[in-house]
Amino acid sequence: LPIIQKTHDLIRWYVPILNRLPRDHRFMLGDRIIAKLYDLLEGLIQARYSREKLPKLYDLNLQLEVLRHQTLLLLNFELLTPKRYAYVSQQINSVGTDLGGWIKQQKGDETLR
Repeated sequence: LPIIQKTHDLIRWYVPILNRLPRDHRFMLGDRIIAKLYDLLEGLIQARYSREKLPKLYDLNLQLEVLRHQTLLLLNFELLTPKRYAYVSQQINSVGTDLGGWIKQQKGDETLR
């Protein structure tokens, strides 16, 4: 699925940046974002093979929203440049668009049952 590849690419780009945060932010906010990214990837893979996808997809959508706000905090604390923030936001939104499409598709499949 493209959403899984996009999330994988996001992790590859974002984690090295998060690992270079100042110590006091790396071990709180940085680690939380990294864990959220890995949980998102794991959840997407699980949803792909799950029979009941919608509950999992809704949970992943919530996780993605938390990730958006955590990333905004990095910008607010001036730990992320505006250029990097714009890029990572675009990548997160792209994953969100795909996730929203997947949810919509699953809702349609559910009404056919």
